[in-house]
Amino acid sequence: MPNEARPGTGEQAKQHALAQLRQAILHGEMAPAQRLVENELAEQFGVTRASIRAALIDLEAQGLVERIRNRGSRVRVVTVEEAVAITECRMVLEGLCAAKAAVAASDEQLTVLADLGTAMTKAVDDGEPMTYSELNQELHSRIREFSGQRTAVELLERLNAQLVRHRFQLALRPGRPQHSLNEHLAMIETIRARDPQAAEAAVRAHLTSVIEALRD
Repeated sequence: MPNEARPGTGEQAKQHALAQLRQAILHGEMAPAQRLVENELAEQFGVTRASIRAALIDLEAQGLVERIRNRGSRVRVVTVEEAVAITECRMVLEGLCAAKAAVAASDEQLTVLADLGTAMTKAVDDGEPMTYSELNQELHSRIREFSGQRTAVELLERLNAQLVRHRFQLALRPGRPQHSLNEHLAMIETIRARDPQAAEAAVRAHLTSVIEALRD
């Protein structure tokens, strides 16, 4: 990236480092428990150590990084029990978003959801679990977007960011995409039917299944 796009100091530098680090963690490029060495990251992103330190403090507040006394920072390890607790919170918020989307989504937006369902079915039929996982995340994101419930969306973005490792593991578990496909299609069907209560129930059923899979 050109130097002018990577300011070395100030708030812009911190925001640049924050965005790059967050993306690397969310994409699985930085593994849980991986040490985050300020000098190395400063050189990698073309910013100062102070900018990296400020970015790590923000990531700690977001639940993505943990700072260990006298040992520096590392990518936070989210245990299975924490993942279950986070998913229980997601159940309430995503259920709310699905109910809102069933009422608020436009006909064009409902078509987007239907197209995602078709693409997810194809990914399962073709045996492409990572493609299915990406479409899965897009479906949930679209439902949140179409709900118009900005507060719930902001909370969910923070919660979901902490589940990266578990999401990848579930996506690669044999048979999991086939199992969850019908749950996602039910979510789409109930939202397209403009039935908020059924949409919320479909999301809760799906995330209950996710919790069971996490505990297996």
